This record gives sequence, C-alpha cells and structure tokens, in this order.
Amino acid sequence: MGIREDWNDKILVFDGGMGSLLQGAGLKPGELPETWNIKHPEVLVKIHEDYLNAGANLILSNTFGANRLKYNEAAEFNLDEIVDAAMKNARTAVEHCGRGYVALDLGPTGRLLKPMGDLDFEEAVSIYTEVVKAGVRGGADLILIETMSDTYELKAAVLAAKENSDLPIFATTIFDGKGKLLTGGTPKSVVALLEGLGVDALGINCGLGPVQMKPIVEELLRYASIPVVVNPNAGLPRSEGGKTVYDIDPPEFVEEMKGMLEMGVSAVGGCCGTTPEHIRLLAEMCKGRTRKPIEPKNDTLITSYASVVEMGTDPVIIGERINPTGKSKFKQALRDHNLEYILREAITQQENGAAVLDVNVGLPEIDEVAMMREVVQELQAVTELPLQIDTTDTEAMEQALRIYNGKALINSVNGKQEVMDAVFPLVKHYGGTVVALTIDEEGIPATADGRMAIARKICAEAEKYGIQKKDIVIDALCMTISSEPIGALVTLETVRRVRQELGCNTILGVSNISFGLPQREIVNSNFFTMAMQSGLTAAIINPNSAAMMRSYYSYRALAALDEHCGDYIEQAARLAIPKAGAGGASGAGAAGSAGSGARRQVQLELPAVRTLAARHPVRSISLRSVWREV
Repeated sequence: MGIREDWNDKILVFDGGMGSLLQGAGLKPGELPETWNIKHPEVLVKIHEDYLNAGANLILSNTFGANRLKYNEAAEFNLDEIVDAAMKNARTAVEHCGRGYVALDLGPTGRLLKPMGDLDFEEAVSIYTEVVKAGVRGGADLILIETMSDTYELKAAVLAAKENSDLPIFATTIFDGKGKLLTGGTPKSVVALLEGLGVDALGINCGLGPVQMKPIVEELLRYASIPVVVNPNAGLPRSEGGKTVYDIDPPEFVEEMKGMLEMGVSAVGGCCGTTPEHIRLLAEMCKGRTRKPIEPKNDTLITSYASVVEMGTDPVIIGERINPTGKSKFKQALRDHNLEYILREAITQQENGAAVLDVNVGLPEIDEVAMMREVVQELQAVTELPLQIDTTDTEAMEQALRIYNGKALINSVNGKQEVMDAVFPLVKHYGGTVVALTIDEEGIPATADGRMAIARKICAEAEKYGIQKKDIVIDALCMTISSEPIGALVTLETVRRVRQELGCNTILGVSNISFGLPQREIVNSNFFTMAMQSGLTAAIINPNSAAMMRSYYSYRALAALDEHCGDYIEQAARLAIPKAGAGGASGAGAAGSAGSGARRQVQLELPAVRTLAARHPVRSISLRSVWREV
C-alpha cells in the first residue's frame, strides 16, 4: 500500500528537525550535513529511528542541500553517492522499525533564478532531475519539496519530480511574518500554482513558529482543495550562550498544533528546533484523530510570480495591445525584434488599468516559438501582471507555459477534437486556466443553444483530464453586428446561460462586435456594459481607450463592486469627456495622462481620423472638426 492509499482520512505525522540534531552529534560549522550520510551513517539511522519510534509516519532523507552545485567532481563526494547513502540510511531505519515512509527531501539550490538571479530555469529543472532520479533509484516513497521561497524554483522542482517519477509530490514553502515569499508570492498564489501543477499536498514549513504561521495557514486552507501540510519551527529562535534555542517547548508546540488540526490541516510535523520529543507528543495528540474532510474550492485563479487575479463577480480587464492583429506598428516591432516597443505596450496597459496582459506574437514570417518564449521571459522581468498565453501553435504554447512563473491564462482551446487532444494535456501538465472558444468542426453556431452545446462538450472533455470547470473560461464569441444583426444578442444570451447553467466564467474579445463600423468605440463601450450586465467575467479590450474604461469603472460603481465608488472617483478626472472646443479627444487618447498631449491623442485616434478624412474634401476638413466628430 502506498502513502496515497494509507493516508486516506488519517492525520499524517512528519518527523522534525535534522540540522540541530546533527550539530548536537558533532557537525561542525561550515561542514556540509549531507556528507554525514557517508561519514557517519549510524548517526543518521539513529535519528531516523528516533523519529519513527516517536510516532512519525514519514521521515525525510538527509538530502535537503544535495545537488550538483555542491556535490560534483570537485567535491569530496559526488551527488549520486550522497543521495544513495541518504536513501539507504532512511530505508534501514524503516526496516528496523517495521513502519514508515521515506520522503526524498528537495530543498532550494541556493541560487535565485533569472531574472532575479543568474540561474536559468531549465538548468534548475536539470539540477533537481538528477536528485529525483537518484532518490527514485534509492527507494523513495514520495518527494517532498520544502522551504521554497521562490515560486519559479518551486515550479522547476515540481516539473523535475513529475517528469522523472510517478511518486506523490508534496511541496511546502517558507513565508515571512507578513505572509510573503522572498520573491513576492502569497499563500493564494502558491495554492494556485501548485494545484495547477498537480501536487498531492501543499503547505508551509520553517521560518516561523506555529503561532506566527496561523494566519498564513488560514489562507492556505481557504483556497486549497488538496491536503495542507504544516511543519513549523519550535517557535522563534534566540541565542543563548552561543547556541540557538527556540521559544516553544514540546507541550506548548503540540497545543498550538492542535489548533491547526481543528482548522483543517491534514499533516503536521516540525522543522528547525523540533526534536523527537516534539514529535512524540504530536503523534500522541494525533492518535485516533481523523482529518477534516477537504472541501473543493471553486475559485478561478490566475497568477504571476507575485500577484493573483481572481475571476468571478468583478470583471477582469485583459489588455489586448500585445497582439499583431490589426496593428501595423506591432507587426513591425515583431519583425524588427523590437522588444522595447512590446514592453512599453505592457507597462502602458498596466498603468491604464489592465489586470492581465494578452500575449500574442504570431506572424507567419517570424519564429513564433522562439519569440513567444523570449517575450514571456522579458515581460515577467518588467511587470507583475499575470499573462494570457495567446497562440494556436501548441509548441509555442508549451514553451511559454513551461517557463511561465505562475498559473497562466491560456488562449485557447475549442470544440474541435484535435485541438482538445493537443491543448488539454498541456493544461494538465503545466497548470493554467484555459479559454474555451464555442466553435467546433462545424464552425460557429448561429444560436446560443449551439454554442452552449459546444461549451458543454469542452467541459466534459476537460473533465477526462482532471481539469475542473473553475479552470475553464468560456468565450461565447462576438460576431460583428454589421453582418450579423442579432450577433450581439446571441452572444449575450450565451454569456448569461454559461454563467447560469454551467457555472463557468466567461470571456469576450469585445471589439470584434463592431468590426466594419465607423466610430467603433461607441458600439464597443456600450456592448461592453451590456456584456458585464449579462455576467461577463473577463474582457479582452484596449485599456488605453477612455471610452472602454469609462464603461468599466461606471459599471463597477453601479453594480456595487466599487466600495464607496473609490475607483470611479480616482479615475474620473483621467477619463473625463473633454468639453467641446477644449482641443482634446473624447476617445482613446483621453485615457492617457494629462501630460501625454495631442501627440498621444493623434496616435490613438488616427484610424478614426483617417475614416473621417476620407468622407470630406481634403481642403474643407480641419483637425478641430475631426476631433469634434471623434
């Protein structure tokens, strides 16, 4: 029986600290603790046995710092020797005690990944892969990734574990007292990432004692639909007589951990400063207890390395400007490899209210796979906004999802079987929330019934991969009203029914509704309001457009989504419609800051100006009259 089956409804008890016990046994300052796997195996076996005899169900191999950066040809022992010895010591203890599971312990590499550090993501995956392969060979029952302070390194370790074993994967992170990772992540973002990657359990360890961990654990439990693990330090450390001691004794520690179990934690143990006595009392307290049932959560979350966007009642703005469709300047920037232009578009959209950035770099004459990978990496270096990976090229999609630091929005899948067969495995492997277009082999249905049928088919197919409805966002598709008179009505009906009948979130590329019409922003902004009223969850729009953002902020105020109308009031001056004759534009140009001037207005309104100019004799039109009509 494996740990997945054995765990069932029990409380799983981990072991406690290792480093302090090795120091007590003679480990010198600066000496690498993993070398004791070979130099003093009897000490490691004894520590493992002490924890098992104290009541631990699970012990960690002494491989926390084992990787090729420390153990290589230049070192006293190589990596395989270190891991093999660690696994042998742990398995020997299990054999002697007649019980227990062995977790291959993976800790941080000690280096930050790019762009914050100098370690390449794929090199990090390779580093962890070597340890995983050695641990699997040595008989690990599961893999524990622990004390992670960087979600990017965490993802590298999880992928290494997933791609080189079929063992259960647990992952715990280290937060500061404010509930933040070193690189800015939060409990909510960590849950989204790890559940998307498909780990078996997640949680927190090290850094804090059980008292300080409580609010962080509460947030983990609020969002997690899988078991939560809590392995605190024995309180906070202090120095006494040149030695590090901790401020919570075993009885106090256990009393605090009792509260964790009552909150709904499924597995408990200890980290720095905890001893077999802490674990003995903890195991006694857990004896006979069953873990609380884990309630599935229905939160639709997309994340970057440091921010989370939740889809639901409050509409989400997805900036559309990093996309070559209908944008000659952007197309040229892609051809010229002008990344500065692309990054500038990202920052501008962020400043003007986008919560997510669409990323589409598809042009026939460029290498989309390489460009997508590079643009995603560069964007993650300059913005915290989550990204929507927008491509029909599954290789480009996979490359982007692999190196993306967070849980991405993926655009898209549709009802064609071959597309679902190609996209859903990527969503399952890398995690993500996927946009589902209501189109299939027969095309786009003309009715809401037809689109709902495709939406249901996509959800059913996704379920076969273990992809839940909360990670599917249905695109009801906007058909231009210039050729489809009832196109808007069909789309709005589909949006309403998706929300009511399927319970899925919804998304639209709003500007498609006005294709071929003059003064498109008038139609777009009014349709946007209608769509939000119908239950639209997310809109792919131009956040630099004042008209669209007026609709957004005014709708949120009217729908009681903007407390005390705070956001509306804050944005009112920026989005105000200029008075006639004031020399300003009432369209997209007004979305910029007051200091952006006429040049920015002309750039943003140029298509409208050209349309109007074509209707008048060149000598009879003035710029002022154009602005009035715009």
